[in-house]
Amino acid sequence: MVAAAVAAGACWAASVLTREYSWTDRVWSVMPPIYGWIFAAGTGFAPRPVLVAALITAWGARLTFNFWRKGGYAPGGEDYRWAVLKDLLPGWAWPLFNVAFIAGYQHALILGFTLPAWRLRESTAPLGPLDALFALLFLLFLAGETLADQQQWVFHQHKRAAQAEGRPTEPFLTTGFFRWSRHPNFLCEQAQWWVLTLFPLAAGLPWAHWTVGGAVLLTLLFDGSTRFTEWITRSKYPTYATYQQTTSRWIPWPPRAPVTG
Repeated sequence: MVAAAVAAGACWAASVLTREYSWTDRVWSVMPPIYGWIFAAGTGFAPRPVLVAALITAWGARLTFNFWRKGGYAPGGEDYRWAVLKDLLPGWAWPLFNVAFIAGYQHALILGFTLPAWRLRESTAPLGPLDALFALLFLLFLAGETLADQQQWVFHQHKRAAQAEGRPTEPFLTTGFFRWSRHPNFLCEQAQWWVLTLFPLAAGLPWAHWTVGGAVLLTLLFDGSTRFTEWITRSKYPTYATYQQTTSRWIPWPPRAPVTG
């Protein structure tokens, strides 16, 4: 709780001083590994909490790299959606939104979806087959997100090069994983944290517990974020509406025929 409060306060102060509002985005991939290892240390580095902390660290390293290569840590590397949302809100509302949601709520959420790892302190059961199964599932979703982000990265690199040379280019990615899902990376990101909620089962603990709420709230955040992102994309590229008709939002599914008439 102390670490989350300090991080939230630091990100809010940095946003006020720099007038950039992606400071929470910049530590989004850093804080969960910190929490994971704090929880593991609280058990004397028992095997299962260490396994979970290592998985969270792998998630954080991948996301940090992807965020870095997109310029997220560079000056001016603010998420474009914050500027759009700021313009939509009345001037008096933005400072409140910044402190309450961007800094406060999001840092509480980051702590919240890591809390199933904190629950593991309640059990001393040895590692078993379920731990291996859940770790494999986590790594599969991690690999899926890595590949989806790589496909998106390659597409945008080609798109920038084509635009610089005046060549025609597709406005958004519709091939590879993105032929089957509009946001396969979003799906894999959420799935990893839902898998994390399963590790207490491997420890002999009941799954139904208030700490599962963090994964629920994360899914709700992704739902709102996806809607807002797609609203922005559709306003820039009218053909995106057809892509929405033919392609599943999150869950991979064979493309549908576009609606005509």
